Amino acid sequence: MKVIVIGCTHAGTFATQQILTEHPDWEVTVYERNDTLSFLSCGIALWIGDHVSDPNKMFYSNPEALASLGATMKMQHDVLKVDSQNKSVEVKDLQTGEVTTDTYDKLVVTTGSAPVIPPLEGIDHPKLKLCKDWDNAKALKELAPEIKSVVVIGAGYIGAELAEQYAVTGKEVTLIDALPRVLAKNFDSVISDRVEQDYLDHGVKLSLNEKVVSFSGTDQITVTTDKSSYTADLAILAVGFRPHTELVKDQVEMLHNGAIITNEYMQSSNPDIYAAGDSSVVHYNPTGKDDYIPLATNAVRQGILVGKNIDQPTEKYMGTQATSAVCLFEKTLAASGLTVDGAEARGLKVDSVTLEQDYRPDFMLTTEPILMELTWDPETREIKGGAFYSSYDCAQSANVISLAIQNKMTIDQLAMVDMFFQPNYDQPINYVNALAGAAVAKANQK
Repeated sequence: MKVIVIGCTHAGTFATQQILTEHPDWEVTVYERNDTLSFLSCGIALWIGDHVSDPNKMFYSNPEALASLGATMKMQHDVLKVDSQNKSVEVKDLQTGEVTTDTYDKLVVTTGSAPVIPPLEGIDHPKLKLCKDWDNAKALKELAPEIKSVVVIGAGYIGAELAEQYAVTGKEVTLIDALPRVLAKNFDSVISDRVEQDYLDHGVKLSLNEKVVSFSGTDQITVTTDKSSYTADLAILAVGFRPHTELVKDQVEMLHNGAIITNEYMQSSNPDIYAAGDSSVVHYNPTGKDDYIPLATNAVRQGILVGKNIDQPTEKYMGTQATSAVCLFEKTLAASGLTVDGAEARGLKVDSVTLEQDYRPDFMLTTEPILMELTWDPETREIKGGAFYSSYDCAQSANVISLAIQNKMTIDQLAMVDMFFQPNYDQPINYVNALAGAAVAKANQK
């Protein structure tokens, strides 16, 4: 069996590993544009803030490791064309310029995503940078000591982390977003309001509900919005990602944004083409529908499943809750599943409850409050999402919510499920149990 893998970040790396683990005698060729693979871009902001011991450790694999498993690694090779009818690909060697054709029995499309770059005036300004890959990371790290001010465009996870790290390292920071709240797609206002205050307390200027319209300037860059303008030494564009799937357009079924639709075995509408990671959809368990949620955790699991299923359907995709966490200004923010706003955007109705309480008894010398939110289906009482915010490291609580959603638990079950009590760690009723109990109390009032 001859397999071609296009793209080798997270999904491609794990797909290649798993294919060769399951089928060590197969011929697997990997085509990758870059000279590195498996870069953990989620560490870029941490590196800028000097929290990374060794940037080379931000790569968890390398071409040599995959080659040792039997893969033929074609680094710095750009796939120009996919012909699914003839099962062939046209490839350009970026070092020599040579163009060749290769054939496959099975094709794995793990081409990932590309930053959304809107067609704005001045978008090619030399002081406007991206935050996606290793080259972006090196450029931002090199510039960090030189700049005194920065404008970050986009207040999702990437932009939020960048703004925070620049702020705590003494830069003058402006954070711009077209939405009215920071992290608006990740948390409801009950938590994002707290986060916004954290930014203000650390001197970050928040310019929300503003759309960027142009970039200009010479020695510095001026970011002009529909309401104002901001000048700084550097601007970073972090407004989201789009699937990088042009190679198979009109050859497999896709969502409107270009994400490849796959079945529960990671197989596209073409039975010989598989997709995983940021190039493909996820099955979003809180809604029961396909969605586009580019996260490394999704990519890793989907890549493994490609390897398990590429010979024959073997193991079904369990779907995702899009569980995530971030640390901002020494506060933990963690979430899994639907927010109220996220449900509304998807045409769904959920109920919610908010609770804030200390995570452990007040007879301890110290404790910290945790602000929590839980969402559920008002008809079935099934849990649909949860979120946490605290100076206490409560990140793993999001994994509890993820398991609850995965297993279709109700608020009643989560309120009473067994969780330990030990004063070092929690109260007699664990705070997750307490949150679910508050949901039960609210639901029973109706």
